[in-house]
Amino acid sequence: MQGQSQQQAYDRGITIFSPDGRLYQVEYAREAVKRGTPSVGIRTQEGVVLAANRQVNSSLMERSSVEKIHKADDHIGIASAGHVADARQLVDLARRRAQGEQLRYGETIGVETLTRSVTDHIQEYTQTGGARPFGVALLVGGIDGDGEPRLFETDPSGTDYEWQAAAIGSNRNEIQDYLEEHYRPDLDLDAGLELALNALAAAEDDPVDAADVDVATIGTDDETFRSVSTDYLETILAEIDGGELDE
Repeated sequence: MQGQSQQQAYDRGITIFSPDGRLYQVEYAREAVKRGTPSVGIRTQEGVVLAANRQVNSSLMERSSVEKIHKADDHIGIASAGHVADARQLVDLARRRAQGEQLRYGETIGVETLTRSVTDHIQEYTQTGGARPFGVALLVGGIDGDGEPRLFETDPSGTDYEWQAAAIGSNRNEIQDYLEEHYRPDLDLDAGLELALNALAAAEDDPVDAADVDVATIGTDDETFRSVSTDYLETILAEIDGGELDE
């Protein structure tokens, strides 16, 4: 019984390390991410692609109200997996930081700088009593001032990683395996879009529906966040289902 009591103490307190150096609440937050619908980010020569599944639980729900991909600034987008409300708070923080950089210095914020600002905020909630970690992971993609595409992942521990291609949320391992097998550094933006949709489809038993997918691109040509229309997604998915796309 004493062992169980000690285990519960480490389990409940975010500020207490277990004897083997673990923060259980952070690990539970990662489990919340795994339960979220998946999101994918692809870095290409011509920009960044963000794609996410946004499945709804009822035919009566407005699909447009389920936001998985957000515009943080004109040149930066964010995709999420995990608790939607936690994601919204972090996206709002990212937008304020981006606006603050523009007002203070008269220039756009760097993708890495914005990501590090968000993860610094996330990390504070891993060592603050009476609070809990954010149960969400983010993919932050955009174009830096020198025209270089960048893609970062945030973790509930407050750590950030830079990727060429990454997946978060449910079925992450399967999607990541697909990306590792099919990703090429010389992809253009359209090929990156096709790869993102293929990766999401590879982890599903049923074909991906264009209405269930939220996709955005940030290209190096105009450095502008753009949502991809459902009509264009239907065209790409039809080609995937027909086996017309090169793998």
